[in-house]
Amino acid sequence: MRGWWQEIVGLVLPVACAGCGRPRTELCEECAAGAAAGPRRVRPAPEPAGLPVVHAAAPYENAVRAMLLAHKERGALGLAGVLGGALAAAVRAGAGYRGERGPLLLVPVPSTRRATAGRGHDPVRRIAVAAAAELRRGGTPARVLAVLRQRRAVADQAGLGARERQANLAGALVVADGGRRLLGGGRVVLVDDLLTTGASLSEAARAVRVVRTPDGLHAAVVAASPSAFEINRN
Repeated sequence: MRGWWQEIVGLVLPVACAGCGRPRTELCEECAAGAAAGPRRVRPAPEPAGLPVVHAAAPYENAVRAMLLAHKERGALGLAGVLGGALAAAVRAGAGYRGERGPLLLVPVPSTRRATAGRGHDPVRRIAVAAAAELRRGGTPARVLAVLRQRRAVADQAGLGARERQANLAGALVVADGGRRLLGGGRVVLVDDLLTTGASLSEAARAVRVVRTPDGLHAAVVAASPSAFEINRN
């Protein structure tokens, strides 16, 4: 019965897999599985100063790239669950968990107000909420703390090189009033959807360190550039 209904819906409202384009499914099993194929530590080159240890669920290519773009730019909000599951896997790979340190506090890197208004949603925060829910289902206390704010305007990052991105974002983020107290209630993990040069996460880490010195600050992303996966330095 369910298969028959899906066939009818596919004829009336055609859909295609957000990852590979396969017809009549919002996301096929292969693409869903590929979103968290094997979380690993990633390092951009050059590595910006202050960048915490970062783990990513998958390289930013093929189906994963298509899913992130569909969620962020085309409002495919149904993908948040799968992308959140991938982010949760990256969080587990990097942060670990010890109950005596309190819950994991997922701190999303904020989008600019203009970008959020243009998209109609904050993709990183939405994925972070899904990741926190997935972590809790697995027995790890976790919650989202959206305490970072843009304190000045920044240029569009598209087309900027690594050093230009670092200069563009330097000093751009601040912890909101009251954030210091909230950040003291657990182990902080900075989260984002994508790592390219590491400039955003480096700036987020700087802002958090201004208000506290986190014990083993980590970061996790859904995807990172393939080259960041290939770098393996001791």
